[in-house]
Amino acid sequence: QLQLVESGGDLVQPGGSLNLSCVASGFTFDYYAIGWFRQAPGKEREGVSCISSTGQRTYTADSVKGRHTLSRDNAKNTVYLQMNSLKPEDTALYYCAAHRNPSSNFCALIPQPYYSWGQGTQVTVSS
Repeated sequence: QLQLVESGGDLVQPGGSLNLSCVASGFTFDYYAIGWFRQAPGKEREGVSCISSTGQRTYTADSVKGRHTLSRDNAKNTVYLQMNSLKPEDTALYYCAAHRNPSSNFCALIPQPYYSWGQGTQVTVSS
């Protein structure tokens, strides 16, 4: 069984912080690149941040650079997205996704390469 479970979404005020978690099970986590994506109603799914299997490469979208930090703990099969200085435009359903590639530098912010997806966790930023 290949499974990803997101958690940590909540309702916060602008300027607040959240820490999203993506916990994987059923496969060798060390071999998978992980991407975070978000989708708001009526909008296309967009890449937020990604991290390679070893954590040696990350890529973050311009919209969240300087505010969000991605990290992974392979011993816990978990990827974290620390979200600071949240803005209303960050409101969306956030998904994590996995793509098997043991390369230390594979990372992509497009959804097509990823074939395992979680159910999503809702982030709402509103005053």
